[in-house]
Amino acid sequence: MLATDIRKYINKIPEGKTFGYLDLGIARENYLTAAKALERFRKEGLIKRVSKGVFYKPKLSVFGELEPEYNELLQAYLFENGKRIAYITGTSLFNQLGLTTQMAFKIKIASRKKRIFINRGALKAGAAKSYAEITDGNFQILGLLDAFKDIKKIPDCSIAQAVRRLQAIVRSLDEKQTDELLKYALMYPPRVRALVGAFLESLGIENQRLDKLKNSLNPLSTFELGIKEKELPTKSNWYIV
Repeated sequence: MLATDIRKYINKIPEGKTFGYLDLGIARENYLTAAKALERFRKEGLIKRVSKGVFYKPKLSVFGELEPEYNELLQAYLFENGKRIAYITGTSLFNQLGLTTQMAFKIKIASRKKRIFINRGALKAGAAKSYAEITDGNFQILGLLDAFKDIKKIPDCSIAQAVRRLQAIVRSLDEKQTDELLKYALMYPPRVRALVGAFLESLGIENQRLDKLKNSLNPLSTFELGIKEKELPTKSNWYIV
């Protein structure tokens, strides 16, 4: 029986490990039957629910029942049925990119499909907008574009410092990553498109998408970003004042 197989799977996995329907290795047409079995196991206390379709086997200690570790719990919100649907952005991401030394008490999670809010013990998160469908292959580029978008809002980081650090990151991208940066920049607001274009042009990077990025901007619009010409010599070419 399906319920017996699911129970065997649960008995084998480590305590505190999250799992979803995809991990059970069952056909999609059996999800309804599986859902009923999982609900029964939840009522028995064998498993706990993290979010829709995501569960874990609780771990008992001398201090009582423990939830999954922070990163394990977080993965349950970043993935759905084995596919990435969200990524961490905001101050936590900017810290990882070397743009700030500050850490966020409450992280931000960007998603295209839904707004994700978390208030679960030490894991607290607010929702942010993703400008594109998220995959394992593009979420890092989307995060980098978020840094361009929020360049004036990065805590403990001056515009000059942000420009230098972002130039170093963009310079380290390979040809495929640069092409992806340009591809997804087109989905972001005009000021982000202008900034990305100015950065790439200043680094002498040539790409067919660069012209498309330039043509997407209104030449009658300007962007006041507080960047000096010595920091970004190509800024006026992209209507940045």
